[in-house]
Amino acid sequence: MKKMLLEHKRKFILYLLACTFPVVRNLAQIAIVSLIFEIIEKKSMSFFYFVLIIAIVYFIFDGVIFVLSRLLRISYMRDILLSLRIKAFDKIIQMSYKQFNKQSRDVYASNLINDINTFENSFFVSLINVIFRFALYISVMVILVILNWQLALIIFGVSIFVLLVSKIFEKKTVSLQKEVSTANEEFTVDVSNVFTGLEILKLNNIEEAFLKKNRKQIVVLEGKKYSYNVFTSLQFNFNATIGSMVLIGLIVYLMYQTQAGIGYGEMMLTIQLASSAIFPLVNLFPLINVLKSSKAIYEKITTEEVSSETEESHKPFMFNDKINVNGVSFAYEDLPVFKSIHFSLEKGKKHLVKGPSGAGKSTLFKLLSHMIDDYDGSIDVDGMDLKQISSKSFNEKVSYVYQDVFLFEASLKDNITLFKPFSDEEVLVACKKAGLMEYIDSLDEGIHTIISENGKNLSGGERQRVSIARALCKKAEILFIDEATSSLNEELGRSIEQTILELDATVVAISHKYFEGITNQYDVVLEIKDGYLTKYDGVNYFSGVSL
Repeated sequence: MKKMLLEHKRKFILYLLACTFPVVRNLAQIAIVSLIFEIIEKKSMSFFYFVLIIAIVYFIFDGVIFVLSRLLRISYMRDILLSLRIKAFDKIIQMSYKQFNKQSRDVYASNLINDINTFENSFFVSLINVIFRFALYISVMVILVILNWQLALIIFGVSIFVLLVSKIFEKKTVSLQKEVSTANEEFTVDVSNVFTGLEILKLNNIEEAFLKKNRKQIVVLEGKKYSYNVFTSLQFNFNATIGSMVLIGLIVYLMYQTQAGIGYGEMMLTIQLASSAIFPLVNLFPLINVLKSSKAIYEKITTEEVSSETEESHKPFMFNDKINVNGVSFAYEDLPVFKSIHFSLEKGKKHLVKGPSGAGKSTLFKLLSHMIDDYDGSIDVDGMDLKQISSKSFNEKVSYVYQDVFLFEASLKDNITLFKPFSDEEVLVACKKAGLMEYIDSLDEGIHTIISENGKNLSGGERQRVSIARALCKKAEILFIDEATSSLNEELGRSIEQTILELDATVVAISHKYFEGITNQYDVVLEIKDGYLTKYDGVNYFSGVSL
């Protein structure tokens, strides 16, 4: 977090100065109040006018200082929060697929929204108060040492005592803040699940059951917040009680001192200085505990996950002949999916994966596409173990086409290039091969036309063709296709399937549909059944199996 605060060094220095401006205001206010009591004692009109002029100058000065301080602080806070959001977002974007899928998408949304809001509300409010109180404490202590070193020594002793008390609260404060963050994540996930499945809930009249669950989650979340706020308040109130007791003792002591000749002005000056040292101090250490809890939130949302890839897992992906699957077994916990399967994918050939629902077709994709690596056996690419190949290098040469194609609210070109620097000519070539030209010709701005949120202004077939154009533009060597035609009508399905089979790439496709005269063009059929995989020649399979 220190590195983040110092990213904008000049603004940080100005922020520190802005946080100390109120110290000058407080000290000036203390001086004016003391002078007012001095007026009572001196009973001089000339001295009254002198103090009045000083007070007027102070009020003008106070307004200017307040505005300047706030502007400098807001500017720095804006830059830091922007930097924090970028770091938190970068952490998520840079995760590998395996790391990303360890948690729900809604947890990441909670990190980007709830945790950053918590950090903003607790960290900066605490930071400005810590800087201000510390600066005020040091300034007042210096003045007290000059005026009354014995009193300064007593207050310093109180400082040490309050520090020791605050250390007792520290671990619990950090722990409670983490619990609030976790409860926020769980609540966000639950709410997202309800909204996603709201149609099903309503159609089956089971809203009340989910409402009860969410109400319970709300109670848990608010309970965690309540515990944190109460515990933090307890620290402040406990320390404030100590400060009040010390101040009351000081006032009694100074009242006796007036009988020994101390003036009203000096008495008020001493009381105000002591108060300005004691009360900022008793609140200072609890605020430091809040800062430490904010640091825990910062580290949670910005610290990069340890990559599961070893130093050996950085070899480039080069595919010239075959990907061999050698005796691979895999299970989800205690549920076996594959039992020692053997087969090869040949470069340039079109492979069709078949099998009943739940047989493991999508799992096979994840094994072949470097998404799952905790399997027994081995997978090699031209003799190179897949686990030793860099995920980044692998993904640069592989594309995926799913039934549900996600599209960004951006231009058609950006949706095809995925914001990479391909020329218009390269995009148009890919679109032509993907059969998108008729759609593009109907657009006033061609490939620069803005696509609405998740492609609401595109048909199912057009969305699939955009996905294929992505692979063509990327010049992917391997294309994984999962039920790309399942939701399309016969005409569109046939057209998309024919386009896939004409691609100059190695294709591995899952499909339950059979298009006469097209599907039988696949070179290889990989059939999964009861945890085993059988490889067939496409021509023999389609001529001998009734579909």
